[in-house]
Amino acid sequence: MTAWLSIVGIGEDGLASLQPEARAAIDAATLLVGGERHLTLLPDDGRERKTWTSPLMDLVHEIIARRGEKICILATGDPQHFGIGVTFTKRLPINELAIFPSPSAFSLAAARLGWDLSRTECMTLHGRPLELLIPLLTNGANILALSDSGDTPRQIAKLLSEHGFGGSEMTVLEHMGGSDEKVTIIDVLRFGDLQFRDFNTVALKCVSGSDVLSLSRMPGLPDTAFVHDGQLTKQEIRSATLTALRPLPGDLLWDVGAGCGSIGIEWMRSHASNQAIAVESHAERLNYIRENKLKLGVPGLTIVSEKAPASLQHLPAPDAVFIGGGLSAEGLFETCWTALKPGGRLVANAVTVEGEGILFDQHALYGGSLTRIDISRAEKIGKFTSWKPFRQVTQYRMIKQ
Repeated sequence: MTAWLSIVGIGEDGLASLQPEARAAIDAATLLVGGERHLTLLPDDGRERKTWTSPLMDLVHEIIARRGEKICILATGDPQHFGIGVTFTKRLPINELAIFPSPSAFSLAAARLGWDLSRTECMTLHGRPLELLIPLLTNGANILALSDSGDTPRQIAKLLSEHGFGGSEMTVLEHMGGSDEKVTIIDVLRFGDLQFRDFNTVALKCVSGSDVLSLSRMPGLPDTAFVHDGQLTKQEIRSATLTALRPLPGDLLWDVGAGCGSIGIEWMRSHASNQAIAVESHAERLNYIRENKLKLGVPGLTIVSEKAPASLQHLPAPDAVFIGGGLSAEGLFETCWTALKPGGRLVANAVTVEGEGILFDQHALYGGSLTRIDISRAEKIGKFTSWKPFRQVTQYRMIKQ
């Protein structure tokens, strides 16, 4: 099938800078789709028009159902950079689409600020939780974020101050590339009652306070980063566990017996596209997971509060599974192993003799590798220092062929 769906990125300068092929795609369409701001750029010539619905996917499905008609979507900037183009390229073969990008807000902002985009974190907060910004906050980081509304800069300033980054510099770039373009540079602590228009991009030069411990996205956050009741995979064990799980971009993890959620949270922090499902039935620990996922910037962590293995039956198939608790539950291991995708990784930790026995049995059946991990930390006893041992952990690792 030839291209029937065109997606045209438009800048603040409107139709003037569009290449002829993009203009031709607009002219040939029998249905025009976009926001009011874009559709008003076109003369009302009687052709069918639709504006985005809420939820957006209702109109996406309608467009796909009209496959073969000449349809043109008007978008902002580069449709493939956090834009509507991504939504359609996930659902249609590329030969059915023609995509015409304009410079993205990130490119325009980098040009205004003289930033190196290859060394800049680019993200969107449009329709997404503000907490997604948290994993990117490190001293010296440059961040560009697409705003959700004119109030987003104020919300970001508040979040930065709460996390010890009040000394950062914020630049708000409104309506870049158009006649109404405005650039405002602000010290976060002096944000005050400034107001901005809805169409804006926020640039951050992050500066942390002297007492702020920046948290890496590499495995092994300090234990103190989490709220917990002791049911926590310790930092050194957690680092080894996540290394064994091998988080890859876009992968889904089942964190079974999640405790305070530390493994699933660190899995998601490692790559922005990663997903995780935390399975935990203990009421208080569920509250810890909810608090930790917001505190550490992974609001998209899914929580399942029913007991495994029954709660696992209808979950999407995982790319990796961590069993941190509940090994003795009948059928748990088999359910996880059956659901795991080919090439997927399964890691299970045990601290009891009974749990270790189960891992020995599974190793005999399925192969894989067993590792025993002992850690001790040096702690003060009065004016002396001694080693404090932690519970020995038996770790089982396997890959599904």
